[in-house]
Amino acid sequence: MNPIEVFKALSNESRLQILEWLKEPYDHFRPHEGIDMKEIGVCVSQFTEKLSMTQSTASQYLSILQRAGLIKTRRIGKFTYYQRDEEAIKSLADFLKREL
Repeated sequence: MNPIEVFKALSNESRLQILEWLKEPYDHFRPHEGIDMKEIGVCVSQFTEKLSMTQSTASQYLSILQRAGLIKTRRIGKFTYYQRDEEAIKSLADFLKREL
């Protein structure tokens, strides 16, 4: 984990909100084509709709979170699904407790 990349990723309100929504996806999204959002994740089109932004912007935000190691992706057919990387988030919390 690169703390600088993580903090950069978290410095945007929409990206932070994405992580919050992914914590409890069923509270914020309708399932996509029968996908279990806790096991598989949330499709980019669902973020696009919820954030009221273009798909390219939503994809860019998700990519930043992925590069920071905070979310994981899974490709099924033509769709990519995103979910939180709980281990990485736990590591971040441990880092904050230990270092700051």
